[in-house]
This record gives sequence, structure tokens and C-alpha cells, in this order.
Amino acid sequence: MLRTLLTSILLGLFIFSTAFAQLNNTPDRIETDEGELVIHPILHGSVIFEWNGQTVYMDPWGQAGLYEDKPAPDVILITHPHGDHLSPETLTSLDTENTTFYVPQAVADQMPEEYLAQATVIANGETMEYEGITIRAVPMYNLPEEDARHAKGWGNGYVLTMGGKDVYVSGDTEGIPEMRNLEGIDIAFVCMNLPYTMDINQASEAVLDFEPAIVYPYHHRGQDIQEFKKLVDAGNKDIEVRLKNWYPR
Repeated sequence: MLRTLLTSILLGLFIFSTAFAQLNNTPDRIETDEGELVIHPILHGSVIFEWNGQTVYMDPWGQAGLYEDKPAPDVILITHPHGDHLSPETLTSLDTENTTFYVPQAVADQMPEEYLAQATVIANGETMEYEGITIRAVPMYNLPEEDARHAKGWGNGYVLTMGGKDVYVSGDTEGIPEMRNLEGIDIAFVCMNLPYTMDINQASEAVLDFEPAIVYPYHHRGQDIQEFKKLVDAGNKDIEVRLKNWYPR
């Protein structure tokens, strides 16, 4: 009996560790109406998009080595001022001489002065264009609003349209109505880590509401993304859940 129990435990641990060992952060390539969209998972809430000769960095954070083989950013989008999203140390390591920043006012108020001349403030509900890329700022916030770690209007999620593909990046949020009511999202990056955003149950419920074609769980330290995938798969098998290694050593 004891031997059988130990064997079962060891087998379970092997399956668990093997599942996570299979995760990688290699780029994904998705066809659009105007060439490939290349997606580079980087770290936590940081992701890079390459499309039509343009390179977009989302919330660059982490050591310089994570970015050393990547093209210089044409655009940097920052969701809010917390240190794992607005990182002066990471920005200093990047070639930002020709970069345009799109940021909420709360980020502009805290970002280093040397970048302000390159920054455009964009608020929830506003839409801007950059070299064929449509940038729409959408709400990101916690509930209840009265005691929120991220207040409504303080930061931005973003919907980027590139070659006819709508890409949603949630920023730090819960499963708010504005997320659940999104339509036509092709690719979504949805956060899930307590106590700053939401757990896998709320995240999966929100994803099942707005039904992106592809969803990447990201910004998920401490959460079971394999279980998140199971929840989404059980609710809608047409939503493709892609698991990546957002915490490379």
C-alpha cells in the first residue's frame, strides 16, 4: 500500500514538472492581412510584437539580457506606473533614441524626464495611430473600486490592431465589465496573480465571456496556468490557450 502511494505521488510530481518543463518562451508567428505578427514572450507582463517593420514593446521590465537580441523599440506602451511595468532601469538599457511612448497620465507623471518629449499621453477610451498600428486604450482596474490597488482610469489596457488582427493586453486588472464586453479579439494576454489582479477562476470566466480566438495567460506568478487552461477548455474548446514560460531563469 505504501509503495503504491509513493509511486503515485512520484508519478504525479513527474507529470507536473514535465508539463512545466515543456513550456518555452520562443516566438509565436501569426499570419495577418499584412504579413506575420511575431510575438516574443519576455517576462511577467512584458511582451514584444514585431509586425510590418515595426517593433512594439509592452511594459519592458527585467534585465538587459532579455532584450539584447531583440530589435530596438519603435513604440513602447506602458500600462501603469508600478515598478514591474514602468522600469527606468530597463528603459535605460534599451535603445530608445527613436522610440515613441504611449502612456497614461499616471505614467507620464512618474517616468524619467529624459523620455517625456517622446511620450504621448493616451487615456481610457482614446484611439491613436502609429505607422499602420491602431492603439486603443481600454480600462484596467480592480474591484471593488473603493479599495482598488489599481484605480479605474489610472492605467491602461491596450487593444492593438495590426494587419486586421486585434490584440488585447490586459495590464493589471480584474475581470471587469469592459474586459468581458470586448468583441472580435483575435489574441489576448490576460493577467492572473493575487492579490494584485485576479485568480484563475475569475480570469477564465472573463475569457469565456469575451471569447478571444487565442489567449495567453501572462503576469501569472503563483497561479496554476495549467488549471486555467483546463477551465477555459472545459467552457469553450474553440478558444486556444497558449502557455508560455514567462519566468525564465
